[in-house]
Amino acid sequence: SAGADVVGSDDLIKKIEDGQLNFDRIIASPDMMSTVSKVAKILGPKGLMPNPKMGTVSSNVGDAVKLAKSGQVHYKAEKNGLVQAGVGKLSFGIEKICENVNTFVQTIKQSKPTGAKGTFIKKISISSTMGVSLNCEII
Repeated sequence: SAGADVVGSDDLIKKIEDGQLNFDRIIASPDMMSTVSKVAKILGPKGLMPNPKMGTVSSNVGDAVKLAKSGQVHYKAEKNGLVQAGVGKLSFGIEKICENVNTFVQTIKQSKPTGAKGTFIKKISISSTMGVSLNCEII
Protein backbone atom coordinates (compact mmCIF):
# COMPACT_ATOMS: atom_id res chain seq x y z
CA SER A 1 0.00 0.00 0.00
CA ALA A 2 3.01 2.32 0.47
CA GLY A 3 4.12 1.83 -3.13
CA ALA A 4 6.78 -0.89 -2.93
CA ASP A 5 7.51 -2.53 -6.28
CA VAL A 6 8.22 -5.97 -4.82
CA VAL A 7 6.95 -7.37 -1.53
CA GLY A 8 7.78 -10.70 0.04
CA SER A 9 9.36 -12.76 2.73
CA ASP A 10 10.73 -16.29 2.29
CA ASP A 11 9.57 -16.27 -1.35
CA LEU A 12 11.60 -13.12 -2.01
CA ILE A 13 14.65 -14.60 -0.27
CA LYS A 14 14.39 -17.60 -2.62
CA LYS A 15 14.28 -15.29 -5.65
CA ILE A 16 17.38 -13.44 -4.40
CA GLU A 17 19.17 -16.76 -3.94
CA ASP A 18 18.26 -17.59 -7.55
CA GLY A 19 19.87 -14.32 -8.70
CA GLN A 20 16.71 -12.26 -9.28
CA LEU A 21 17.75 -8.82 -8.06
CA ASN A 22 15.16 -6.64 -9.79
CA PHE A 23 15.18 -3.79 -7.24
CA ASP A 24 17.31 -0.80 -6.23
CA ARG A 25 16.79 -0.87 -2.48
CA ILE A 26 15.58 -3.35 0.13
CA ILE A 27 13.61 -2.16 3.13
CA ALA A 28 13.04 -4.62 5.97
CA SER A 29 11.46 -4.63 9.38
CA PRO A 30 13.74 -5.51 12.32
CA ASP A 31 12.03 -8.89 12.84
CA MET A 32 12.82 -9.87 9.20
CA MET A 33 16.56 -9.23 9.50
CA SER A 34 17.27 -12.82 10.59
CA THR A 35 15.62 -13.99 7.36
CA VAL A 36 17.37 -11.38 5.22
CA SER A 37 20.74 -12.31 6.73
CA LYS A 38 20.52 -15.63 4.83
CA VAL A 39 21.29 -13.71 1.62
CA ALA A 40 23.71 -11.18 3.12
CA LYS A 41 26.59 -12.53 1.04
CA ILE A 42 24.60 -11.72 -2.11
CA LEU A 43 23.18 -8.36 -1.01
CA GLY A 44 26.21 -6.97 0.84
CA PRO A 45 28.66 -6.67 -2.10
CA LYS A 46 25.93 -5.02 -4.19
CA GLY A 47 25.20 -2.44 -1.48
CA LEU A 48 21.65 -3.71 -1.03
CA MET A 49 21.83 -5.13 2.51
CA PRO A 50 19.31 -3.32 4.74
CA ASN A 51 20.96 -1.16 7.38
CA PRO A 52 19.40 0.90 10.22
CA LYS A 53 21.85 3.78 9.59
CA MET A 54 20.59 4.10 6.03
CA GLY A 55 16.94 3.93 7.08
CA THR A 56 16.36 0.63 5.27
CA VAL A 57 15.64 -1.25 8.50
CA SER A 58 12.56 0.28 10.03
CA SER A 59 9.67 -0.84 12.19
CA ASN A 60 7.49 1.43 10.05
CA VAL A 61 8.19 -0.07 6.62
CA GLY A 62 5.44 1.96 4.94
CA ASP A 63 7.07 5.30 5.81
CA ALA A 64 10.51 4.00 4.79
CA VAL A 65 9.13 2.94 1.40
CA LYS A 66 7.47 6.32 0.88
CA LEU A 67 10.74 8.12 1.69
CA ALA A 68 12.69 5.88 -0.70
CA LYS A 69 10.13 6.37 -3.48
CA SER A 70 10.11 10.15 -3.00
CA GLY A 71 13.78 10.34 -3.98
CA GLN A 72 15.59 10.16 -0.65
CA VAL A 73 19.35 10.17 -1.31
CA HIS A 74 21.89 8.32 0.80
CA TYR A 75 25.45 9.53 0.87
CA LYS A 76 28.65 8.17 2.32
CA ALA A 77 31.13 10.42 4.11
CA GLU A 78 34.61 9.02 4.61
CA LYS A 79 37.17 10.02 7.23
CA ASN A 80 39.40 11.79 4.70
CA GLY A 81 36.57 14.17 3.77
CA LEU A 82 35.35 12.37 0.65
CA VAL A 83 31.57 12.39 0.20
CA GLN A 84 29.89 10.14 -2.37
CA ALA A 85 26.28 10.09 -3.51
CA GLY A 86 24.17 9.04 -6.44
CA VAL A 87 22.52 12.13 -7.87
CA GLY A 88 20.72 10.74 -10.87
CA LYS A 89 20.30 8.21 -13.62
CA LEU A 90 20.80 8.63 -17.33
CA SER A 91 17.04 8.61 -17.84
CA PHE A 92 16.67 11.78 -15.70
CA GLY A 93 17.94 14.20 -18.32
CA ILE A 94 20.57 16.92 -17.97
CA GLU A 95 18.37 19.52 -16.26
CA LYS A 96 17.17 17.17 -13.52
CA ILE A 97 20.69 15.84 -12.86
CA CYS A 98 22.05 19.41 -12.62
CA GLU A 99 19.25 20.32 -10.22
CA ASN A 100 20.06 17.25 -8.09
CA VAL A 101 23.79 18.08 -8.03
CA ASN A 102 23.07 21.68 -6.98
CA THR A 103 20.69 20.52 -4.25
CA PHE A 104 23.22 17.99 -2.98
CA VAL A 105 26.05 20.57 -2.89
CA GLN A 106 23.80 23.07 -1.06
CA THR A 107 22.87 20.37 1.49
CA ILE A 108 26.54 19.60 2.11
CA LYS A 109 27.30 23.33 2.50
CA GLN A 110 24.44 23.70 4.99
CA SER A 111 25.77 20.81 7.06
CA LYS A 112 29.13 22.56 7.58
CA PRO A 113 29.99 22.47 11.28
CA THR A 114 30.14 25.90 12.91
CA GLY A 115 33.72 25.30 14.04
CA ALA A 116 34.99 24.36 10.55
CA LYS A 117 37.39 26.92 9.10
CA GLY A 118 38.86 27.37 5.66
CA THR A 119 37.55 25.98 2.39
CA PHE A 120 34.81 23.46 3.15
CA ILE A 121 34.42 22.06 -0.38
CA LYS A 122 37.70 21.87 -2.26
CA LYS A 123 36.81 19.81 -5.32
CA ILE A 124 33.75 18.29 -6.97
CA SER A 125 33.94 15.44 -9.46
CA ILE A 126 31.08 13.77 -11.29
CA SER A 127 31.18 10.38 -12.98
CA SER A 128 28.98 7.57 -14.15
CA THR A 129 29.09 4.41 -12.07
CA MET A 130 32.20 2.95 -13.69
CA GLY A 131 33.24 5.93 -15.83
CA VAL A 132 35.97 8.52 -15.78
CA SER A 133 35.24 11.48 -13.53
CA LEU A 134 34.85 15.07 -14.68
CA ASN A 135 36.13 17.83 -12.40
CA CYS A 136 33.71 20.68 -11.83
CA GLU A 137 34.19 24.30 -10.82
CA ILE A 138 32.86 25.31 -7.45
CA ILE A 139 30.53 28.28 -7.63
